[in-house]
Amino acid sequence: MSDSEERLPESEEEWRERLTEEEYKILREQGTEPKFSGEYIDVDDEGEFTCVGCGTPLFTTDQQFDSGHGWPSFTDVVEEGNVETRLDTSHGMRRTEVVCATCEGHLGHVFDDGPEPSGKRYCINSAALDFEE
Repeated sequence: MSDSEERLPESEEEWRERLTEEEYKILREQGTEPKFSGEYIDVDDEGEFTCVGCGTPLFTTDQQFDSGHGWPSFTDVVEEGNVETRLDTSHGMRRTEVVCATCEGHLGHVFDDGPEPSGKRYCINSAALDFEE
């Protein structure tokens, strides 16, 4: 986040004021939007996806691919260090959670079944993203 952008909320109340109900559920409560419901599953324009919570650049359309899994999928992040990963053992599974490194908002999960060259599939909630052409 640049100096010209707003400061990050310091309380959950401030996050609730900044985000929509769906954005809050996903970013702050590790929720997931329903499969095939997100607006960014199929983007035709070239551009960059940023974190809806803080504006950090996350992915580009050059990195997006159709995984057929129901959420926007990317092969890599726009810049190393813009996302962090954490072990997620919720729902009786072992997955790798992806969070924004700036605001720690939940974005989705990353799997090792993506296309080359990375072999990664960043499976990200549309509601966690903004898109800039």
